Amino acid sequence: MSRSTCARTAHGRRTLGRVDQEDRIALFLDYENLALGARDHRGGADFDFRPIADALAERGRVVVRRAYADWSYFDEDRRMLTRSHVELIEIPQRMGASRKNAADIKMAVDAIELAFERDYISTFVICSGDSDFTPLVHKLRELNKRVIGVGVEGSTSALLPPACDEFLYYDRLEGVDIPPARGRRGRPTGRQAGPDQRPPEPEREHEPEVDRRPAGEEPGRDVDALAVLVAQSVAGLQGSANGEVTASRLKRTLLRKDPTFSESDYGFRTFGELLRHLAERNVIELAEGPAKGDPEVSLPEHGDREVAFGLLRGVVADLGSGGNPVALSGLKNQVRRARPDFSEKKLGYRSFLQFCKAAATAGVLDLRWSPEADDYLLTTQP
Repeated sequence: MSRSTCARTAHGRRTLGRVDQEDRIALFLDYENLALGARDHRGGADFDFRPIADALAERGRVVVRRAYADWSYFDEDRRMLTRSHVELIEIPQRMGASRKNAADIKMAVDAIELAFERDYISTFVICSGDSDFTPLVHKLRELNKRVIGVGVEGSTSALLPPACDEFLYYDRLEGVDIPPARGRRGRPTGRQAGPDQRPPEPEREHEPEVDRRPAGEEPGRDVDALAVLVAQSVAGLQGSANGEVTASRLKRTLLRKDPTFSESDYGFRTFGELLRHLAERNVIELAEGPAKGDPEVSLPEHGDREVAFGLLRGVVADLGSGGNPVALSGLKNQVRRARPDFSEKKLGYRSFLQFCKAAATAGVLDLRWSPEADDYLLTTQP
């Protein structure tokens, strides 16, 4: 075999290896739920499939794309989806809920069938905000499939996102325009309404929700709350003794805790950028990990934690002068008087009691339960 042939064969094997490592994704769209949800809750804005396709392209290879609807209601959308190589599954017009149930059942049956027939498909994407798909999500995860949900924020059931491994709100995807507060009217809000019907009252009901959405994103940008969440997650992963905590492992843990988590909601372009920001604030420490671009994440073992233990010991010594025990109740307020920015959660502890127990384990002070006082009592070491 010539050198050039060997080189081409080796390159082909390397390329195949990279492809084999990518997630294979099957995409299922409950199109009526998604499209009408976007129009009803986003000021009448048309649904755009491209942001979903772009988001999934970052997560793997989409090998199956299917959308379910009565396409006589979505003529323009049909052309848009066809250009994106989405297979259109026709659900003929019947009567209201019967038609809706037919689409849901067909989509669920196809997804389960594909899960059994195509072992190489590792991820299923269910585009719907309907809680009726929650059993399907549970079954797919039971079959060792990763499940990503996609739904419009205003029309997604609260039951569906926690069931998924990851949940993407369509409204927050890159490329989805923020709808204007007023002036745009939507298509029919009812599932049985025809294309020319525009009932005004349901549209007015949704207007306040559109007005509030941009402002409503602000609490999600609380980086201090995020720092607490990350520190607690790292502490929990370190305590499980299952090897080092890498950035990718931490991201998966955060998504398991909150499938709607996205670093972009906090103003960061990538998860790595978020971690570097927290490292600069000394919430976490970053070190070279087992793979390039996947650093090891840990909590500061010294510095802030030792300072916090010393602060606690000093407060207990001042309050219990003469060796008198100090009750845990009210102690945190005394610590905060000495240091207003104190937060045990930023150190990775879920509660002030857990922080005090860690200090006792480190030999900084004694901690014991007193039935007489009905409280924990702390004393400093001699």
